[in-house]
Amino acid sequence: MKTTKKVIALGLAALTMSVGLAGCGGSSSTTEGGSGNNSAEGKVYNIGICQLVQHDALDAATKGFRDTLEEKLGKDNVKFDEQNAQGDSANCTTICNSFITSNYDLILGNGTAALQAAYTGTQDIPVLGTSITHYGTALDITDWKGYTETNVSGTSDLAPLEDQAKMLNELFPDVKNVGIVYCSAEANSKFQADTITPFFEDAGYTVKTYTFSDSNDVAAVTQTACDESDVLYIPTDNTAASNTGIIDNIALPSKTPIITGEEGICAGCGVATLSISYYELGQKTGEMAYDILVNGADVSKMEIAFAPNVTKKYDAERCEALGIQIPEGYEAISAE
Repeated sequence: MKTTKKVIALGLAALTMSVGLAGCGGSSSTTEGGSGNNSAEGKVYNIGICQLVQHDALDAATKGFRDTLEEKLGKDNVKFDEQNAQGDSANCTTICNSFITSNYDLILGNGTAALQAAYTGTQDIPVLGTSITHYGTALDITDWKGYTETNVSGTSDLAPLEDQAKMLNELFPDVKNVGIVYCSAEANSKFQADTITPFFEDAGYTVKTYTFSDSNDVAAVTQTACDESDVLYIPTDNTAASNTGIIDNIALPSKTPIITGEEGICAGCGVATLSISYYELGQKTGEMAYDILVNGADVSKMEIAFAPNVTKKYDAERCEALGIQIPEGYEAISAE
């Protein structure tokens, strides 16, 4: 196995995924003390949560994680230090280093940059990731085995990409050009784009990728993609998820439908998705944390887990506006 923590550390220092939010550090909820605190009820576990950015999918994963641990450990026996990096990987490093200094019992990295920051910062504290597409790509592990052989494990939000391609073909069998739009700074987005492209090509589409480097490029890149494509595909991508309003304001007037990799992006700018439940993903991650903290499970040998269910979903209002007829077997995304 080849891991290059130094490369990741340099990448984190250079990489800033701006999502139009200012500030440094982010918001946090209060926790008390570091590792090893005990109460009359038993051990109090202190857990640091670094969430890359605020949006519906990552929020749901964090909630599922917290709810599961509070249920399994008891609310009095677990304390969370939850901080949001506001889309800035440098903030992820600062946040995770504070968790490491406090010697917390476990760190959750919600989003790739958050996981990378925790992984780079410590080899001793167990680290779990969630909302990560592919751990081999995120951690630069070349001989991927399904587990990391390090202090890291977690859950993947990767839905079956071949089935997502089949769904696009089901809804748009007669179009010619598919544009794939994602943030070039997100390695897992590139992984999804590279993986799904052959499935689109096998179905007879001409495929072109359009990448933005950060939120400042989203509008211009989306406009070009809409001008040159019949339909767009956006994978699970944190920058896109944080800029769905901008994307929708361009794609909808141009009558360019978008298939997305997850429900939150679909609700913001898409017509349909084959999506997981991020809350269920967080629950699964919480179960893994419990197994590590209480049962002494070896995190280095824990296989990466996936969400238990995938569902075809569609945005009814946007489909109606674009005149798209959705076949049976799709579930409407509920309006919040």
